[in-house]
Amino acid sequence: MLLFDTLSETAEFARRWVPFCKKFAVEPRAPEFYFSQKMDYLKDKVQPTFVKERRAMKREYEEFKVRVNALVAKAQKKPEEGWVMQDGTPWPGNNTRDHPGMIQVYLGTQGALDVEGHELPRLVYVSREKRPGYDHHKKAGAMNALVRVSAVLTNAPFILNLDCDHYVNNSKAVREAMCFLMDPQLGRKLCYVQFPQRFDGIDSHDRYANRNVVFFDINMKGLDGIQGPVYVGTGCVFNRQALYGYDPPRPEKRPKMTCDCWPSWCCCCCCFGGGKQRRGKKDKSKGGGADSGDEPRRGLLGFYRKRSGKKDKLGGKKGGGLGKKHPRAFELEEIEEGLEGYEELERSSLMSQKSFEKRFGQSPVFIASTLVEDGGLPQGAAADPASLIKEAIHVISCGYEEKTEWGKEIGWIYGSVTEDILTGFKMHCRGWKSVYCTPARAAFKGSAPINLSDRLHQVLRWALGSVEIFMSRHCPLWYAYGGRLKWLERFAYTNTIVYPFTSIPLLAYCTIPAVCLLTGKFIIPTLNNLASIWFIALFLSIIATGVLELRWSGVSIEDWWRNEQFWVIGGVSAHLFAVFQGLLKVLGGVDTNFTVTSKAAADETDAFGELYLFKWTTLLVPPTTLIIINMVGIVAGVSDAVNNGYGSWGPLFGKLFFSFWVIVHLYPFLKGLMGRQNRTPTIVVLWSILLASIFSLVWVRIDPFIPKAKGPILKPCGVEC
Repeated sequence: MLLFDTLSETAEFARRWVPFCKKFAVEPRAPEFYFSQKMDYLKDKVQPTFVKERRAMKREYEEFKVRVNALVAKAQKKPEEGWVMQDGTPWPGNNTRDHPGMIQVYLGTQGALDVEGHELPRLVYVSREKRPGYDHHKKAGAMNALVRVSAVLTNAPFILNLDCDHYVNNSKAVREAMCFLMDPQLGRKLCYVQFPQRFDGIDSHDRYANRNVVFFDINMKGLDGIQGPVYVGTGCVFNRQALYGYDPPRPEKRPKMTCDCWPSWCCCCCCFGGGKQRRGKKDKSKGGGADSGDEPRRGLLGFYRKRSGKKDKLGGKKGGGLGKKHPRAFELEEIEEGLEGYEELERSSLMSQKSFEKRFGQSPVFIASTLVEDGGLPQGAAADPASLIKEAIHVISCGYEEKTEWGKEIGWIYGSVTEDILTGFKMHCRGWKSVYCTPARAAFKGSAPINLSDRLHQVLRWALGSVEIFMSRHCPLWYAYGGRLKWLERFAYTNTIVYPFTSIPLLAYCTIPAVCLLTGKFIIPTLNNLASIWFIALFLSIIATGVLELRWSGVSIEDWWRNEQFWVIGGVSAHLFAVFQGLLKVLGGVDTNFTVTSKAAADETDAFGELYLFKWTTLLVPPTTLIIINMVGIVAGVSDAVNNGYGSWGPLFGKLFFSFWVIVHLYPFLKGLMGRQNRTPTIVVLWSILLASIFSLVWVRIDPFIPKAKGPILKPCGVEC
């Protein structure tokens, strides 16, 4: 109910804020960030009234914030009898897990105008039905419900998807996406336009690689040259038709050329032998289609254009309305009654309407909207807004998706906590392309978890989703062969789902240097001078290649190094836990959750107080153990070299190099663990020392580097011979 009331206040504030933004070209359009940015707000402003109107608007915004804060304070304690709406009726959503579907149109109906009399953008509150015993599929289910509601109410051809913590930083970004999606040649083949993620509130050094610039500024740009970037869950403009599981239009094949020098009977043989008419083959996974350039949905109901002039049982003449740009939908019972007396072609076309309902659900209005390529409501659908609201309530009911293809082939795909990767992958498998759009001014900005525990927990969720996809039927290693997914794009998707498994060898590589120092043995065999030069050259060439690649892309060396450091930190903690949690969940059906318990921060008054906030989580134990083992190994190795004399220092440097290399990579983790007062929480120290001690004792007990004595055991007799 808090969101319901605050949206009402937002609608009222928008009547003044929207015309102000348009009049003075305000950027960004989010008032909180516009009024708080530290810059010369008079730059490029030439209208004399700007200063006066800006002051008035800032006062309006502060009053709006006070009203919202009052609603938040009121919502802190829920009344025993439950929330009550302003008209005295009980709030339907008092039980968050058992309530009916709710829709409230704030802006978009008649009279939704700003203070200057111009029409405002639509603002609609949607809460889908929740009932016990139903799997609501979290974010993916919510997105699919929004797709259906928007199709019934407005049916815009394009959909912008933003996370709740993101805001529009560049008001022209959507127009830039339209330049791709409305391109006469490229646009019909595009499923979405992806924008890079940019964040506010991150410390200048980006200690935990929250900006993720290596991925967004290198990997995504590289994918843009193949079949398109992956979908990252936010900052994306979709082609609605691609979400419905349709195939992109295939390019029309050029007709074969004929020559007048051939006899006419030969041309006839060629026409009948090789030029047979192609009929659309019905594909259960794609809802049917044709091999020609026509859209599959056109072929399914094309019989309405082929009918003769007689009036059919469905009440239409000739085309019956469905062959036009705005098709008319029919009830399932009407179609079944009309099957009698039709020819075979007409009968199969009518049955295709039944398959539409089995595919999209029992909503004639929604099915009709899926057939409108260029967007907009079907003809006559907007005549009765009350019936549209009723239909919108129907499409967000709990049982609507049952026995349909929602979440399987249509909309956001279910089956993983990272539904974004899965959804984009399915679109690319059908042959769609995507585009990466990087405007000079960041399109959208959001917030990122800047403290260590929250960051690791976020990485754990992403890695767990990749493991789930790897163990599902949608794994890129074996899914959709024979489709239209390019091989390099398949390799890229494979990389996005196998990376958590690299945590196992990474953990071994981070442990081996300490083992070498503790045992006095070197894992790598002794190399001669020439082999050592080759080894060093290979090591330096790998680093130089990475540095040159990043410099070519405009990414700084510091950003690259932060990415390398957090790859190791996340690899030995979040990725490792994700592998085992995914195995337990998929193979054993055990759903393990790692809870994060918050502790008070030392000082949260400054801008980056959350950076020093410590939250206990099991993910902190493996990296801390590695740091302690390597530190103990360094002390043991140096002590052994001091005791054994000058000859031991040479081999020691190689061992120390690798151990220091591990510690340097884990340094941001160690710094975050210490917090502002450079004090590690006791529980982490105890767990890590315990694990390090157990590992050391077990290693000493089964030391594999000590040669086993063969033959009789000789003991000194004590007599000098």
